[in-house]
Amino acid sequence: MAERLRLDAVELEGFMKLLDGSVTSLKGLRSALAGATVGGLGTDELDKACEDFQEDWKYGAEQIGEQAEDLSKIIEQSKDAFLEVEDALVKALHKAGKTNDDIVEVPK
Repeated sequence: MAERLRLDAVELEGFMKLLDGSVTSLKGLRSALAGATVGGLGTDELDKACEDFQEDWKYGAEQIGEQAEDLSKIIEQSKDAFLEVEDALVKALHKAGKTNDDIVEVPK
């Protein structure tokens, strides 16, 4: 069971950076959408459809961006908590007389 309790902190850091980059991209998308005009593309129906599409994507991009930010924070908190528990466990095992050979540490 212990082999399933592993954490690759470097991989998680990379994932959080990827999420942060996605949030930045989505903010750029929202800025571009905010500055784009849809009038005069063609018929009134086409202009209205483009305006509706723009509003839907603006809302969706905002929601995805917020959720990605939240997910990144949750992952960081989980990683920190896991590493804290792991550190406490290693200290407790050392205190109980276990040697380093008895303890398998998770790479940080």
